[in-house]
Amino acid sequence: MSGKKSAFPTKVCIKNRQAHFAYTFLDRYTAGLILQGTEIKSIRMNKASLQDAYCYFNRGSLWIKGMHIGPYSHGNIYNHEEKRDRQLLLQKKELQQLLKNQAKGLTIIPVELFINQRGFAKLAIALARGKKLYDKRQTIKERDLQRSGAMRLKE
Repeated sequence: MSGKKSAFPTKVCIKNRQAHFAYTFLDRYTAGLILQGTEIKSIRMNKASLQDAYCYFNRGSLWIKGMHIGPYSHGNIYNHEEKRDRQLLLQKKELQQLLKNQAKGLTIIPVELFINQRGFAKLAIALARGKKLYDKRQTIKERDLQRSGAMRLKE
């Protein structure tokens, strides 16, 4: 191996931090993504966001809407559209389970975008139920208690 440094960071892990606060996760799945060439390059440079993204069904397949992937700096005229809908790849059995549970009023939200060992972009999605206001207050209370307990141990 030569001494060259790669233009891409070694670890890519883009998380949806608000999802843990707003939802209670019931089940998690790992899905593949259908991407264009400049999109995967931008993801490897950590130029993606899951902040306003959500998943929906269209003609029997699962899609993600609102996921932002920034433009690739060397993409010229072949660069991708930043907020286009992207198809998710899951097994048929998993799709049927998600479709059945979504009919019960549960939501499918993206939790984490990462690159696996083989170099493919994967999206961790969760079947979730929205938290009520009192549940969110309880989460804040627990977080503050953990933080103060850690501060006491530090002293």
